[in-house]
Amino acid sequence: MRKWLLGGLGLLLLCCGGGVAAITWFFARPPLDQRVDFTRPLSVPPLAASSVDGEGRRVFELRAQPGDSDLGHGSTRTWGYNGAYLGPTLRAKRGERVVVNVRNALAEPTTVHWHGMHLPAKVDGGPHRPIPAGGSFQAAWTVDQPAATLWYHPHPSERTETQVYRGLAGMFIVDDDEPAQRALPHDYGVDDVPVMVQDKDFDGAQLSMSGRFGGDIGVLGDEILVNGTPGPYLDVRSELVRLRLLNASTARVYNFALADNRPFALVGTDGGLIDRPHMTSNVRLSVGERAEIVVALKPGERVTLRSVRPLGSDLQSKFNGGQDSFDILQLRAAATLTPATLPQALVATPRLDPGRAAQIRTFEFKGREINGQGMDMGRVDAVIVKDTTEVWNVSNGHDTPHSFHIHDVQFQVLSVDGAAPPPELGGWKDTIFLESKRQYSIIARFADYADPTTAYMFHCHVLKHEDEGMMGQFVIVEKGDTPRLPHGLQHD
Repeated sequence: MRKWLLGGLGLLLLCCGGGVAAITWFFARPPLDQRVDFTRPLSVPPLAASSVDGEGRRVFELRAQPGDSDLGHGSTRTWGYNGAYLGPTLRAKRGERVVVNVRNALAEPTTVHWHGMHLPAKVDGGPHRPIPAGGSFQAAWTVDQPAATLWYHPHPSERTETQVYRGLAGMFIVDDDEPAQRALPHDYGVDDVPVMVQDKDFDGAQLSMSGRFGGDIGVLGDEILVNGTPGPYLDVRSELVRLRLLNASTARVYNFALADNRPFALVGTDGGLIDRPHMTSNVRLSVGERAEIVVALKPGERVTLRSVRPLGSDLQSKFNGGQDSFDILQLRAAATLTPATLPQALVATPRLDPGRAAQIRTFEFKGREINGQGMDMGRVDAVIVKDTTEVWNVSNGHDTPHSFHIHDVQFQVLSVDGAAPPPELGGWKDTIFLESKRQYSIIARFADYADPTTAYMFHCHVLKHEDEGMMGQFVIVEKGDTPRLPHGLQHD
């Protein structure tokens, strides 16, 4: 209702010849500060069923399909995996061989990208191998990375924003044998809970992609869904609850905090657990980023997770949702809680040595281009020799929010504008928010999976920007080899 009142007021001012008044209203309108009644129990995505085939591989089945969902406005047309909206949580253990059979029951091509996963380029799910309407695709690989909260979503050419916005997304949890995983809350859906946060804009009962007037990053909805649930609450029965936060929106940045400003423990980032719990009062996530946090509760209390003003107070941030605040999820502690203790140490992170870097590359994100070039599937922007380490200096060259995501590898942040990164950037990452006019120096090792015929992507994960060409490609080759892409190759 609020957006209609604001939109109607702006139209009335313009129609009445009140151009100056309309401009004044446009610049003076307050940011969103959404408060909700928590009336629905949080929906927890089911763990995906799997089987073990004759080769000992764990096999999952995914079907991208249309459906109808109750998102708080009646019957809404949505898309999902194995259901009407979102998808089940896939779960596999480090060292397992997995197979995912994907079927496309949509009326348009799609792909499934395994965001954060280390795997061969041929099954990475980028735009190079679209699954046609009615078609299917099999992705098979060996899980070889630490336990982490990953996710999966479409990555087709020029349609990623629309497909993710309609509901195609799900989590992929990797497990391992690190003792810290058992020392933390780990009962899925009980004290270890996925929290997939999305903003939506509605036109009646249907999802709208009208975005926000004045913004340049795509849809900025004025309602929040968590795991597809509006106004959600979670009943908690333990003194500690682990929340696996995922920014599954298409454009919006969130700054998660508890309403009473109490501290919580950050225990993991995109690529897995960090060295030790970091006590903080907030964590900012751009599109595609994840964070694992542990919240301590007392018997009988209610605590609200909110997102508060993630981008500061300047005018540009206002138009891109940077001053908006939202209620996200209410935690409701039972009268009696199971005792729990937060471990003081988690996992050691082996540090990559920039002195051993084979290459140092620089990438500036600006407009819809990277280093002044838009996406070209026939161009290779970086040829990388397998089993080498590289340093990339990545920056946002203007005022529009961008994020940086790289496929296949997890990286470490060496510095931000030459200074040591903050603790929340101290672990393994595959996506980072690019603040305006700042340079992020990152380091990654490109092990395994040389393939001169298939590229991986790096891009802005603001999905409108991605669809409009803010992407580049890299190919991993054996020493002495050269790329051989099937798209009329040229490489810089």
